[in-house]
Amino acid sequence: MSRLGFDSTHQLGGFLSVVMSGQIIYSAFEAFKGTFYNLLLKVLGVTNGQLGAIFTLIGISVFFYIPGGWINNRFSVRSVLITGLMTRMLTMFVIIFFQPSFGVLQIIAVIWGLTDAFFWPGVLNGIVLLSDQAHRGLAFGLLESIRRAAEMLMNLLLVGAMALFGGISIFKTGMLVYNLLIIPVVFCILKYVPKNGIATQKTTSNGTKAWEALKGLLKVLTMPKIWLAAITALTIYWSYINLIYTVPYLQAVFHISQTQASLFGIINTGGMGVLAGVISGSLSDYVFKSSTKMMFVALGLTLVALLATLLLPKGANMLWPSILLLLVFSFAIFLAKSIMLTPITEAGVPKDYVGSSMSVGSFAAYAPVFWAYSLNGHIIDVNKPVAAYQRIFLISVIVAAVGVVAAFVLMLVSRQKPTPTTK
Repeated sequence: MSRLGFDSTHQLGGFLSVVMSGQIIYSAFEAFKGTFYNLLLKVLGVTNGQLGAIFTLIGISVFFYIPGGWINNRFSVRSVLITGLMTRMLTMFVIIFFQPSFGVLQIIAVIWGLTDAFFWPGVLNGIVLLSDQAHRGLAFGLLESIRRAAEMLMNLLLVGAMALFGGISIFKTGMLVYNLLIIPVVFCILKYVPKNGIATQKTTSNGTKAWEALKGLLKVLTMPKIWLAAITALTIYWSYINLIYTVPYLQAVFHISQTQASLFGIINTGGMGVLAGVISGSLSDYVFKSSTKMMFVALGLTLVALLATLLLPKGANMLWPSILLLLVFSFAIFLAKSIMLTPITEAGVPKDYVGSSMSVGSFAAYAPVFWAYSLNGHIIDVNKPVAAYQRIFLISVIVAAVGVVAAFVLMLVSRQKPTPTTK
């Protein structure tokens, strides 16, 4: 167990509780948008445009990640996670039992977006709290792998149940069951996740915990390493968004069947995520001894794979080489995404302020959701299919190149031995 960075089964229990909280909160809604998109439309009684608006409103969390940093400084991981989980569970009950109007759904989406602004950084803060510095890359890699595996398993179980019994009522029952799983996760958090940070202090230097939390946020905002790591994470997540266009690219260029496309999609965006997380974390901790070096290598591999995809001839005999290159792209970007915020833990952030550092990192990392999808959609609308996907991949090449440069600069400014997270 010590090889994984856990000193006791209690610490491991806390780590797994945090990881599962970071998946269960999304399992009854967001995790369905790929596999059960059309069923979501029926359950909610909305149009495609309205569902898109709902997901956009959830995405407002990006604008509140930095204010969420104050919350993650001021309150313990345990309090943050339980508050987020209970908020989601109660509002999800409204959707399941009352068939709310689109207006009410918009209000719920805003609540979820605001909740996510402090909840997700709280999950990341919990990973740091319940892992040691030497195994932090593996801890973040496990977060990605376990979440991906849980999502795949839960969706497959629901697919199986619907294949056996059918009907939208089975889908709504699945939503209810997955929402109720929040309750045992909350109990596990109460049992295994300790209180931490400023919340545990009886007083601070000036006697005001709120001011101490704000001071920590301001300190984090002035740390160059935090922003370098955040910019690198931004390029990784932007490239990850563009990964979803690999399936339509193969369909447009090589005219593969829907069955072949679905199988490729499951492997490319599901299986690779499960596999890459553990591998990335292990390489980061045991080979490179630095998550920044691991990200630099992964982004470099991403750049090479995408360049080769662009330059490869588009004849029918190039299908399998193209599939291989796109799988390399997927594997490489998941290697990077699994640990994309881990370098922040190597920046010497005081332990009471780690929550705000994860909030700042999340603010930059997930910002591409506000332009990448709309930009790609515009490119697809105004160009022929093959040319459109070529341009999207060209953008990915440029973004990955920026990421390589940012990671390299971060490596240079961090040449001294990484500073452990201390008070």
